Amino acid sequence: MYINLDNPIVERKTKTVYRDNDKTIKLFVENYSKASILNEALNQARVEEGTELNVPKLIEISKIDNRWALVSEHIEGKPLDKLMDENPEKEDEYLNKFIDVQLEILSNKVPLLNRMKEKYRRKINSAEVNENTKYDLLQRLEGMRSDLSLCHGDYNPSNVIIEDDGTSYVIDWAHVTMGNSAADAARTYLIFSLEGKEALADKYLNLFSEKSGIEKSNIQRWIPIVAAVQLADGNCDKELLNKWVDVIEYQ
Repeated sequence: MYINLDNPIVERKTKTVYRDNDKTIKLFVENYSKASILNEALNQARVEEGTELNVPKLIEISKIDNRWALVSEHIEGKPLDKLMDENPEKEDEYLNKFIDVQLEILSNKVPLLNRMKEKYRRKINSAEVNENTKYDLLQRLEGMRSDLSLCHGDYNPSNVIIEDDGTSYVIDWAHVTMGNSAADAARTYLIFSLEGKEALADKYLNLFSEKSGIEKSNIQRWIPIVAAVQLADGNCDKELLNKWVDVIEYQ
C-alpha cells in the first residue's frame, strides 16, 4: 500500500502521526520496540472487535524506511482538548461529555486483554523508587479490588475526537487493560495534574466520582500507584511524579 507522508498532524518524542486522505499513519522512530507496536495493534483490534465503541479501524501494520507504522481509519473531527481550549465557556459541557465517554468505555469487558494488576506489578518493580516505597506500593496494589472493566490507560481529552455531528471516537489504545475503573480515573486525574491543570483535575475527580458512584477516596488511593507506573514508563516530570508516588493515606 502506498502511503503519503506529506501531511504530519501530530509529532511526539517516539512517533509522528500523518494523515493520508482517509487513513491515519502513526510512524514510530527507528528501533522502537517491535513488541510494543504489535501489542498496540493487537489491543486496538481487540477493542474494535470486542465492543460497540467508536474506535478507528486498524487497516495494517507496515514498515516505512525501516520504521514501523500503524495505519488506521482517519476520523474527521477535533480532539476534545482543542475544543476545550477554543471554547473555555463550554468547559463543563465538554468535561461531562468526556466523562460520559469514559464511563461507556469502562462498562465494557474484553477478556483477552492484559490484566491491569499484572502490568502494574511489573511496572512498579521496574520504577526508580526506593525499596521501602516500592514495597508499600506493591502492598497497596495487592489490596485493591481486581475488577474487569475496560480501562483505556491513557484517557485524556487529546485522545477523544469529536466529529461535527457530536459523535465521539477514542484513539490510542496502547495502554488498555482489564482492571479497576478507579485506577483509570486516577490516571486521568494525574494526566491533568502533570499538565498543570490542577483546577480541571479536581473538577474532573469530583464529577467522575459523582457520575460513576465511586468514592473519591477510592480513586485517590490509586494515585501513588499510577504515578509509579508512569515513572517507570518515563517521558514525564520525574520530580512531580515522585511527589505523587509517596504513599499517602487519603481521608
